[in-house]
Amino acid sequence: MKFLRTLILSLAALLYTAPTNAQDITVGAQVRPRFESRDPFNTPTVTANDVFTSMRVRGQVRAELENNVRVMVQFQDVRLWGEETNTLADFQADNFDVHQAYIEVSSEGRTTYAARVGRQEIAFGGHRLIGTVNWTQQARSFDAARLSADGSDVRLDVIGAWLSDATSATNDDDAYLLGAYAQLREAGPGTLDVYALFNTRFDRSGAGDPDTEQGTFGARWWGQSGNVSFRAEASYQTGDRAGLDASAFMFGGRVGTTLGDGAGSLTLWYDYLSGDDDPSDNDINVFDTMFATNHKFYGFADLFLNIPVHTAGRGLQDIAVKGSYRPDPRVSLGLDIHSFHVAKSQGLSTGHLGEEADATVTYQHSGNMRVTAGLSQVIQADGFADIGRLNENMTWVYLMMDVGF
Repeated sequence: MKFLRTLILSLAALLYTAPTNAQDITVGAQVRPRFESRDPFNTPTVTANDVFTSMRVRGQVRAELENNVRVMVQFQDVRLWGEETNTLADFQADNFDVHQAYIEVSSEGRTTYAARVGRQEIAFGGHRLIGTVNWTQQARSFDAARLSADGSDVRLDVIGAWLSDATSATNDDDAYLLGAYAQLREAGPGTLDVYALFNTRFDRSGAGDPDTEQGTFGARWWGQSGNVSFRAEASYQTGDRAGLDASAFMFGGRVGTTLGDGAGSLTLWYDYLSGDDDPSDNDINVFDTMFATNHKFYGFADLFLNIPVHTAGRGLQDIAVKGSYRPDPRVSLGLDIHSFHVAKSQGLSTGHLGEEADATVTYQHSGNMRVTAGLSQVIQADGFADIGRLNENMTWVYLMMDVGF
């Protein structure tokens, strides 16, 4: 921790004294410990309760330089309490890393143009296919270049990210993510997003592993009319995935309303992700959620973080009711109830996976400190056991503090 603080202050001092005429420098940090108890641990072979505390520590420096140049450097350390081999002799910070480090140059005017190059977080469309996965302590960032044009009615982002480079000592593949994401802000009572994403992976090891060249195309319409909020979206995937012909799709929607004086809300939610009814053929029909923040969509117990792996290629249907209530400006209560089913049930005793209830309490102690507690209960049905995911009911409890500036 002392090393992290010293490093951040040193970077800030360097920016202050460098001949760059820095106009605004902001130093920030975050400490986020989280206690969790999961019973059983979410694999079918482990039935014991798993209790642990993880922690994220971040430090960052932002600099606004002349001629609309911005620099962001963000470091983080992610660890489990008790993972070090010795309380005195182990001080290596094995999981210390650069989470973000980029340069951004922008223009001024009615339409703002910007170019951001470096390691960065990227999120589009509510994190459905590309998200930061902020719930995980490490979160997600990309080595990428991003070009943006932002006008009064339209925004366009074009990205190119390096996922794997065979030139490095740790990878045998070259893999890339390319995409364009447009947002039309005046689409009736809502906003219309349209996008095209391409993810590729090419084997450079000489082992002959099959390549991936896949395109994902979709649209998302979302907004609010009066006290009713709505979202409707659909995506289609085509191309080659791991040497197989891909043809998959997803669609989803939600509608919600505020209750009473606006302190509460109620939302109805449905998602359908296509599945594969014949894994032995040369086609693959299961939808791949790519780089999504699945924790946000498919239950807080995180039984579906990796789709299609965590649904055994069967796809997923999620029928949910979500409610929230704020009894006090600093206190928020939430209750989500999910019913999970596979999209393709051939070969299973049932397509019903089970139900999940997620209760959450958030207390905003101050502008810099928030405390969140949660309880999730998963009622397992035979479908969960059939796909090798969960053989009994699961209880998950967590308590998290989040302090930052």
